[in-house]
Amino acid sequence: MRTEVTGADGVRIGAIVEDATGAAGADGGGAGTPPVIVFVHGWAQSSDAWRLQLSDPRLADEFRMVAMDLRGHGRSDVPDDGYDDPHVWADDLAAVLDLAGRPAVVVGWSYGGLVVTDYLRVHGTAGLAGVVYAGAITELGRDHPGGAVGPAMRHALPDALSADDEVARPAIRRLCGGMTAGTGGEEFVDGILAVPAHVRAGLFRRDIGSAEVLEALDVPALVLHGERDAVVDITAAEYTAGKIPGARRRWVPGVGHLPFAEDARTFGEELAAFARDAYRKVNR
Repeated sequence: MRTEVTGADGVRIGAIVEDATGAAGADGGGAGTPPVIVFVHGWAQSSDAWRLQLSDPRLADEFRMVAMDLRGHGRSDVPDDGYDDPHVWADDLAAVLDLAGRPAVVVGWSYGGLVVTDYLRVHGTAGLAGVVYAGAITELGRDHPGGAVGPAMRHALPDALSADDEVARPAIRRLCGGMTAGTGGEEFVDGILAVPAHVRAGLFRRDIGSAEVLEALDVPALVLHGERDAVVDITAAEYTAGKIPGARRRWVPGVGHLPFAEDARTFGEELAAFARDAYRKVNR
């Protein structure tokens, strides 16, 4: 089901909601309610990135799943500004969590990891059962190790942010060519270019560290990363996992920047097991 919520500054945030098809288990968020997973996509993507998870019967039977469209992306509104403000991202995600139900396990992929970290920065772990960083950054800017990028992203910037299609398209093709460990990333080119240039550029107009935020994380965390990720360097994941107390690490061999698509079975198994464990701890 497609729906929408009102985020920060009255911006309409699109979302896909898939209710659990099975009976709520004893480890759910409350009496008669299934546990919840909220998905946050990356730069110049949309909620459609999570289509394999939203249709995965192993997840769908047990979890209520909600995938949001970040502002400026997918079916959400496209405001002129706000893309460099942690409070805006935090409050957009808070509105989606209100829709999804709390507590939730929240999954941030790529830039979505920074959005999740913004929520932690502003709201702490209120309403969260657990956090998953998948191929994610948690920081942005020069000399911030949690935002380390790989060669595919380095070779695409800054041209990928240009409003001139003749400049942006070749750069985005280079980026998408390195999106996966194999082939198939090229299918993202037109979708990325459909995101307005001021949005693509606005997400990069930040310089922010997150060490203290990660060190204060007091709910279960899983850091999952493809060993062949050429977009977000695996050192960013190592940094994030090293800062979070007790973080679970899972490096996926033979996988690039799309672990949830390149190896959907492993991703689904890891996510389901982590979410079950997180909810057991919530209900102790």
